[in-house]
Amino acid sequence: MTVIQPALQHARAVVPPLAARARSVGGSPLRDILAVTARPEVINFAGGLPAPELFDREGIAAAFRDVLAETPAQALQYATTEGEPILRTGLAARISARGLATDADDLLITTGSQQGLSLLATALLDPGDAVLVEDPCYLAALQAFGFAGARVVAVPGDAHGVDVRALEELVARERPKFFYTVPTFQNPTGRTLPAERRAAVAEVAARCGLWIVEDDPYGELRYEGERVPWIASYPGAEDRTALLGSFSKVMAPGVRLGWLRAPAALRRACVVAKQAADLHTPTVNQLAAARYLTGLDAHVARVRDVYRERRDAMLAGLPGALPEGSTWGRPEGGMFLWARLPQSYDTTALLPKVVQQDVAYVPGAPFYAGEPDPSTLRLCFVTQTPEEIGEGLKRLRKGLRS
Repeated sequence: MTVIQPALQHARAVVPPLAARARSVGGSPLRDILAVTARPEVINFAGGLPAPELFDREGIAAAFRDVLAETPAQALQYATTEGEPILRTGLAARISARGLATDADDLLITTGSQQGLSLLATALLDPGDAVLVEDPCYLAALQAFGFAGARVVAVPGDAHGVDVRALEELVARERPKFFYTVPTFQNPTGRTLPAERRAAVAEVAARCGLWIVEDDPYGELRYEGERVPWIASYPGAEDRTALLGSFSKVMAPGVRLGWLRAPAALRRACVVAKQAADLHTPTVNQLAAARYLTGLDAHVARVRDVYRERRDAMLAGLPGALPEGSTWGRPEGGMFLWARLPQSYDTTALLPKVVQQDVAYVPGAPFYAGEPDPSTLRLCFVTQTPEEIGEGLKRLRKGLRS
């Protein structure tokens, strides 16, 4: 009896291609740099990594132990998509104390604030919709909006943040769904949008019909100056602002906890999107964070003192490290310092030579949705000690000279 071999034995059909968005949106350049510079001898100014020696290991461990000892069935069980009520209640009290009246039901707990960006992109964007962003802009936001198929349009600005007149002109021309901003200690520039511009952004949004996505992962890391209220608290912005926050910079990024405060209809759409993504954020992490809230302010105060010293060490060392004619900002808080070298420098092309000196930074070009400035770079100042920062800047000087 003759056995007829299946056609598969002779020719394999090509599998269907990846989705267009997966083919068109690349990986994070920052993640690629971190992979290259993971060697322990490298002084890495590239990552936006909190200092691991400052993690409150005992306090966080105690919170998890207490939760697992007292409420194990709840901690290890499925939870509601919106998030554990005890954590939302505690967060609502913290937000209200900072000048933005908030109830627990106004909040959605997310798996890191990065998930909040993805949920908002899912809830608000159809392919081809325009999104306005600062120029330069947080890298992972560009990635999230690009993955949603958005047209990302850069709004020009200056050392103090977005140009509100340019914002209004672009709203009229592009008809965007929303404007994304990190107004406090922005990533990558470290700049802070002044109060009068925040009020103007809120007014433009109210008058022109625009959502505002206000991302605030660094706001509690202030080292000098007075706190500026959230855009969400200004007249005109109340019913059109989604405010994002995170535990990553003030507790630990490994717990992957963030939150989203938004008007009811938008928040509900994000809840549905989250149900499709991961059902809910890990219950045990939420309950432990709720316990930890009682000591969070004291921990953040300790972290701020250390980070302020490290920022000052980098500011003190930059004049000797960067080429003559370079400029840089003085951030009042956050984690990053932005520098611009003379126009003849290309920080992307220079990076391999710098890494040979066992030091690293992030080139500025990938942060731009518009025309990039190849002479820019971002330095993170919180991960290393002042002594390590000093040594790293010496290596940086040598690498840039090469």
